Amino acid sequence: MKRSDQLKVLARAPSRAMLRATGLSEEDLNKPLIAVINTWTEVTPCNVHLLDLAREVKKGVKAAGGTPIEFNTIAVSDGITMGTEGMKGSLVSREVIADSLELAVLSHPFDAVIGISGCDKTIPGTLMGIARLDLPAITLYGGSIMPGKFKGRDVTIQDVFEGVGACASGLMSREELSDLEGKACPGAGACGGQFTANTMATVLSALGMSPMGVNDIPALDPRKKEAAFEVGKLSLEVLKENRKPSQIVTREALENAVASVAATGGSTNALLHILAIAREFRIPFSIDDFHDVSARTPTLCDLKPGGRYTAPDMELAGGVRLLTKRLLELRKFHD
Repeated sequence: MKRSDQLKVLARAPSRAMLRATGLSEEDLNKPLIAVINTWTEVTPCNVHLLDLAREVKKGVKAAGGTPIEFNTIAVSDGITMGTEGMKGSLVSREVIADSLELAVLSHPFDAVIGISGCDKTIPGTLMGIARLDLPAITLYGGSIMPGKFKGRDVTIQDVFEGVGACASGLMSREELSDLEGKACPGAGACGGQFTANTMATVLSALGMSPMGVNDIPALDPRKKEAAFEVGKLSLEVLKENRKPSQIVTREALENAVASVAATGGSTNALLHILAIAREFRIPFSIDDFHDVSARTPTLCDLKPGGRYTAPDMELAGGVRLLTKRLLELRKFHD
């Protein structure tokens, strides 16, 4: 029995009447109800395009025979709040996202969940809420921003932070910094290096909660909308098979996630998030476990901030699929 079947009983006529007022038909209400959790916001480029992606996700759900219902959470941008009082709200926002997702889905008769995330804390926050629900679920990352061009080279937000110091020390003029500021972030998408957002998007793939290769596609690449449509369709297959997150996110999957972080030279914030995710899934996993996996995993990717290339460069080179293949060859990943 699906959770949405409770709407079919006589006493739930008022509930059906309320849902019909939102534009749903009797036919819609007889189909599986899929929660589309969106972390869209206009405050950051990481998430500003997620309304468009959610629209494609919902088309995919409908094409596969489901009824999508979308709702939103908050988001706090690390990049914008960095160095200000607002930065204190960043990690707290992860918990609020998880709490709001859990509350909204538990309070309504959804059968499965699709979590759409973009910036640093929305990714782990979405998965943490999904873990608590343990309903059939799938996740989709909004994708990386493309690099900007400044003086003939690729630049990211990292270069702007470094530019502030260069300007303060007299190595760059204010005019040059203003020019860099206007070119570093050319459109929607999360910060272009292997910073926290792209690191955690890689983690979602390594855990098995996102289809392989989907999260690698940059935010404004035309293929992203096609991928979003397919994720919407896939949610019905996940529901049909009753494929629950607790069956997917195992200790072995967590070790794979840590290996993906180490192999890509990813963000140290992954430690905070992976341990929190493990706790939500009630899997014993400690900082020592994180260290052990990292210590035996070579860094395979030359990605910013420590290296030369951006996340879209990695996608062009084969992305997580190629990385996984290489780690399997080195026996650092579990099949």
